[in-house]
Amino acid sequence: MTDRQWIDAFAAVLGIPTPDDMEFARLLDLAGVAAHASERTAAPVACWLAARSGREIDEVLAIAKGIPGESP
Repeated sequence: MTDRQWIDAFAAVLGIPTPDDMEFARLLDLAGVAAHASERTAAPVACWLAARSGREIDEVLAIAKGIPGESP
């Protein structure tokens, strides 16, 4: 099963729409920022926080890039 197939199945069970290609890419960007600025375990929690915030992914990504860390 590919990552997208798994996400599609997970979203279907949750009863929510799957992220489109742009959202999917931006979420991966957010996870990358979190993982490279700290420990890798920050990536999934950062994505969870982004979802809980109710903000658009581009806004959350910009905020994440402004948090000091080990790399830009």
